[in-house]
Amino acid sequence: MVSFEDRDNVVEAALMHRQRGWIVVSTQPNRERLAVENLIRQRFHVYCPWVLKRIRHARRMQDVSRPLFPGYIFVEIASDTRWAPISSTFGVRALVRSGDQPSFLPGDFIDDLRIREIDGVIAKPARPFEIGQQVRIAGGAFHDFVATVIDMDERDRIIVLMELLSRPIKVKLSLAQIASC
Repeated sequence: MVSFEDRDNVVEAALMHRQRGWIVVSTQPNRERLAVENLIRQRFHVYCPWVLKRIRHARRMQDVSRPLFPGYIFVEIASDTRWAPISSTFGVRALVRSGDQPSFLPGDFIDDLRIREIDGVIAKPARPFEIGQQVRIAGGAFHDFVATVIDMDERDRIIVLMELLSRPIKVKLSLAQIASC
């Protein structure tokens, strides 16, 4: 006769064998949405984080949702699930692998991304500087020069306007090169 303790050990071993995790799937260029739709139809649990990007076209600015990791999506599967159907899905290029097996991400990574979502889009952290703010350049050839922030791009680069040789000059700097006045 099997004891309750032995049965619990068998159930625990079965659960350990069937752990769930997230794998990274490489998509065809600009086909993240297609890959997500087709994987959902196959009953996979899929996650593709989105961010808002400001696009300038024909003198108009527009916020458009784009993937946070262009060309990649995440699929949650059990460790013993057949993952071959994922590779042959429309929109999918390949699975990111370690040897012959797909590479698993820790679930905390996906949870941390989901926590930052607001209305289905990853919220960007607040910017440390405002347009029009006076800043001091910290380091480099322009060390201790005072400049005015005139623009900020999406790659954490700040464009400042400074005066050099009695002329206004635009300079593109990283956040690490700037300090508040």
